[in-house]
Amino acid sequence: MSVSSNELRDVVSRALEALPAHTDELRDLDAALGDGDLGITVQAGSKAVVAAWAALPADASVGDLLLAAGKAFSTANPSTFAALIGGGLLAAAKTATGKQALGRDDALAIGRAVAARIIERGKSQLGDKTVLDALVPSLDVLEASHGDALALLAAMIDKAKEQVDATAALQSQKGRAAWVQARSIGHPDPGATAYWRFLETLRDAVASRQ
Repeated sequence: MSVSSNELRDVVSRALEALPAHTDELRDLDAALGDGDLGITVQAGSKAVVAAWAALPADASVGDLLLAAGKAFSTANPSTFAALIGGGLLAAAKTATGKQALGRDDALAIGRAVAARIIERGKSQLGDKTVLDALVPSLDVLEASHGDALALLAAMIDKAKEQVDATAALQSQKGRAAWVQARSIGHPDPGATAYWRFLETLRDAVASRQ
């Protein structure tokens, strides 16, 4: 699995253009646990990243794309999720400086860097009922799997969906969701759901090119 930086820009832009279709779902999930702003955060952030990428030169590297995405997503809407994901992308940009192509190992390094920054800045860990509960296990699947992009994404989606469902049994430990304490049990984590939905739109974008 290897794609050029321009191919990456095209396919992820398509995925981000489709992701706002889940705005209402994410808003409702977040409203049950917090302030309900996740839907608009994902919608605004996705739009901002697509616009930022469209403004980059044709020879932009993978690192350039991640740097622009991190800045755009983190400033598109004032929320903790935007800050954490944006910060994660900025950290990940350092793993891809100057790279003009993305392979499986590169994607894994990017994902691990994002997760590490979220853990650091959010002071969170697996089991806290956050995006990490879907992100980290799906990266473990990516590390252990081989195949083309669609096969890898399918395996990651299956694991992310399994983990999203599992978060419903957990009590939220971070952010506004922690304020509702035991009432958070029974609801899947909105951030983990957003990540799972992104993987789905990414798979569809990849499939549309084949």
